[in-house]
Amino acid sequence: MATTHTKNAARLMMAPSVILLLAWMIIPLSMTIYFSFLRYNLLMPGTESFAGFMNYRFFLTDPAFFQAIGNTLMLVGGVLFATVVGGIALALLLDQPIFGQGIVRILVIAPFFVMPTVSALVWKNMLMNPVNGLFASLARFLGIQPIDFLSSIPLTSIGLIVTWQWLPFATLILLTALQSLSEEQKEASEMDGANAWNRLIYIILPHMARAITVVVLIETIFLLSIFAEILVTTNGGPGTESTNLTYLVYMQALLQFDVGGASAGGIIAVILANIVAIFLVRMIGKNLED
Repeated sequence: MATTHTKNAARLMMAPSVILLLAWMIIPLSMTIYFSFLRYNLLMPGTESFAGFMNYRFFLTDPAFFQAIGNTLMLVGGVLFATVVGGIALALLLDQPIFGQGIVRILVIAPFFVMPTVSALVWKNMLMNPVNGLFASLARFLGIQPIDFLSSIPLTSIGLIVTWQWLPFATLILLTALQSLSEEQKEASEMDGANAWNRLIYIILPHMARAITVVVLIETIFLLSIFAEILVTTNGGPGTESTNLTYLVYMQALLQFDVGGASAGGIIAVILANIVAIFLVRMIGKNLED
């Protein structure tokens, strides 16, 4: 009886926060769905009318939509690959006893605490600037023609910036997993004659598998909504070469003032993001069960 009262009291205390959280999510989502069925342009207030699925049909037949989908997948996949591989390498390096290990770890993790807008500005103006940037100065020193990264390879350049931001996160998670590997297991493998490569493939990587899947899930959720880096550096250009799905919705809403079309794009983006999230959660669930 006491247990029932305790559970009821716990539910009662949790109810306000749960209701607030649901309202925080459901009200904006409901309004977005409502606007997605309207012909609603901010430049023509008071002329809203029901449009049915016209906004969805327009968005799904826009050539920029398919390029934005491709750019989003390439950006997410490229950054995930780079951060996971680089995170494993840095975790192995930082796990070794080196001089100033604590300072090195702080320096490696520091980029994760820099705001995306600030880091994008630093990379754009101080590193990738084709005239005064560090990369341009280095190219001229080596006798090579400087490259305008953000014009020549815009999507790759944004991927490099985002990788720099998220590599510390992957390194921190993977380093934590690596340090939980028992020394006895490492010593036993050395006594059995396993070299460094065999220890990496058969002991270290399987031990880090759960941490890797967690990194992939968390990063994917955030990488699907990359926006500030694109806005600050390329504005989705040249053309739509660096436009992802999030930036395409922004363009539709705040540059073309088409709230109805942008709402339809937002709903499509939410559906696609949930499909990816469900797939990753199931993959992680299977991994954790093994």
